[in-house]
Amino acid sequence: MASCSIDDAIRELVPVLSRAPAGAVSGEWTATTMQAGHSSSTGGYRDAAGKQVPDDSRDPLRAIGAVVEKLDAASSERFNRVVVRWRKPALPFMRAQVTIETSFDPSIVPRGPDDPIYERAASARRAFWQGRGSVREGFAAERASANSYAQTKWFGPHRHILAIDAPGRMILATDGLSTPWAGISEPENGVECELFMEFGAATLVATTIGDWGNLLINLGDLVADGHRIARDVEKHGAVLFCRLTEDYAPLTRIVLSRDPGRIDGMPFGSVPLIRATAIAEAEIDGSDPGEDWGATAARLALAKRGIEL
Repeated sequence: MASCSIDDAIRELVPVLSRAPAGAVSGEWTATTMQAGHSSSTGGYRDAAGKQVPDDSRDPLRAIGAVVEKLDAASSERFNRVVVRWRKPALPFMRAQVTIETSFDPSIVPRGPDDPIYERAASARRAFWQGRGSVREGFAAERASANSYAQTKWFGPHRHILAIDAPGRMILATDGLSTPWAGISEPENGVECELFMEFGAATLVATTIGDWGNLLINLGDLVADGHRIARDVEKHGAVLFCRLTEDYAPLTRIVLSRDPGRIDGMPFGSVPLIRATAIAEAEIDGSDPGEDWGATAARLALAKRGIEL
């Protein structure tokens, strides 16, 4: 790619940004360089009172993105944030003022594929479950390979199931939903929860353990794709989450419910557990189809089973 200086970038942006919407007197945009396969550009124009001026055109963001890419390729100094400012000229025949500032912000550097934070999260989860029973070594319903950025469908490198033998019962638990996401910088424990299911130890054989483990993987996929499921479960206590296939008949629905357990020692604070329970349709007869998440029916079904929230 040809060399591109700040002055070159300014000359390229002046005519684009000067096609401002009516009423705009200034503009400011913030852009990031390509990091872990992602870059961003945000911002817009403002009027004399400092209020945002609507602009339907995507040209400014496209032009800024292109300029940032050129600057990044040509620069010998590391940077990951660019601020572009535009000011309308005082007189019609004058040139608009455009400035470009580059800087390096360590707080927005995405986690790389080998960041030790991932194993810190995995170790904290394993320590938690070892306190509740014996974790089966080598058991996993699925060990999907992560991409080059260490991302699976759960957005971090871990996407599998732990099997825990506890007194009188077997526990299957997701292992990876709470791993901090790879390729981003936000200080969050993934989707901020882990799921688990409990079974009577005598009722499971190797085949059914694998089947329920695969179901739990799929539930984890839905939770990872959802928006703040842990928040909704905390709010309602229990929710009717999804339907089951005929393979699980007569069980037809999954209830997700609040559990008092929390996994401590995670990178960004403790993480709540969410219990997943398979129920039959008869257990929610008479439920209100219009209620948010079917929460009342979900709570009543669990109460009949003696599961406390």
